[in-house]
Amino acid sequence: MRLITHNMLSCNIKGVTNGYPLGIEASRLETKESELNPEFLRKIFPKLEWKALRDAAHSLGLNDLPEHVEPSMLEDADFLKNFHHALLEVHLEEGALICPETGRRFPVTKGVPNMLLNEDEV
Repeated sequence: MRLITHNMLSCNIKGVTNGYPLGIEASRLETKESELNPEFLRKIFPKLEWKALRDAAHSLGLNDLPEHVEPSMLEDADFLKNFHHALLEVHLEEGALICPETGRRFPVTKGVPNMLLNEDEV
């Protein structure tokens, strides 16, 4: 699972009002190189919650993303490289996503998060 996916997931348990962003507990990460596409990064940037992305990256040991971002930074090659790496190249292969309100753990196996709810959670 890439951090682009993580940035768009939330806990949907009945009654949860603070299900975003999910915490990450990683037991295995992989880095899979992909071609840098600056135009894609510029287009996806406004759709992302930057603080959630930065905090998720930081929890995985990726400390190259700045705390605050200005749109002009999307023209900086070094920033784009670090943004691309965190967003698209680092994959959570094994671990869990954790609801910030309930602590409910959603397992990630072979890179796929299992967000299915139990019957009593729907």
